[in-house]
Amino acid sequence: MIARAELIRFARFAAVGLVGTIAHYALLLALVEIGSVPPLAGSVAGFLLGAMVNYAINHRFVFRSGRAHAEALPRFMTVAGVGLCWNALLMYLLAELMGLHYLLAQILTTGLLLVWHYVGNAVWTFRRDKAGGV
Repeated sequence: MIARAELIRFARFAAVGLVGTIAHYALLLALVEIGSVPPLAGSVAGFLLGAMVNYAINHRFVFRSGRAHAEALPRFMTVAGVGLCWNALLMYLLAELMGLHYLLAQILTTGLLLVWHYVGNAVWTFRRDKAGGV
C-alpha cells in the first residue's frame, strides 16, 4: 500500500530530523558555552552540521537514493535554505506580529517546515524516475 509506505518513510524522515536537530543543538551549545563563540555563529555552524547529518542519513536510509551527491547535496541544501527563510518569516509573523510565545511559535513553525522539507526532498532532491532510477 503506497500510502502506508509513504507514512513510514515520513516517520523515518522525522526521526532523522530529530537526530540532525540534536547534532545542531549539541554543536551550538559546545561552541557558545565552551568555545565562547557568538550565538549566531554557533547557530549557523550547528545548522550546517545538522543539515549534513540529515542529508547523509536521508540519502542513504530514508530515500535510498542513487542520485549522485554532486546533484543531490545542492538540491538538499536549497530545500534547507528555503526552509531557513520560511523559519525566519514564520517566526517573525507568529512571535513578533501575532504575539505568540516564541516557543509556541517555533513549535508551530517546526511542524510546518517538517512538511516542507519532506515534500521538497521527496519530490525534488531524492525523487526517482518512473523506471525506479534517479
